[in-house]
Amino acid sequence: MSQDITIKITDRNGIAHEVAAPTDMNMNIMELIRMYELAEEGTVGTCGGMAMCASCQCYVVNDVALPKMGDDEEAMLSEAFFVKSNSRLGCQIPITESLEGLELELAPES
Repeated sequence: MSQDITIKITDRNGIAHEVAAPTDMNMNIMELIRMYELAEEGTVGTCGGMAMCASCQCYVVNDVALPKMGDDEEAMLSEAFFVKSNSRLGCQIPITESLEGLELELAPES
């Protein structure tokens, strides 16, 4: 039986939000950010989650096992602004029980 996990997301204004993330809805981090309206409408997921815009770029703050970065994500981050060594695209991180306790910070809007 699936359950909600807790993820901490710091928005672009520096405000931390602890949110419940459903593990049984096939969602990703970008969709979670949109669901909780943690960024201004139209500023996250502008490509619809296809790893083509980097609007959902976030910084992974703590050490939680994430899925390996794919070629599309690597290519997009190589062209994005404000990229750090801990940058990931939220649309490429599916919400699973293994993400319990994940802490993220939204990258500045480019």
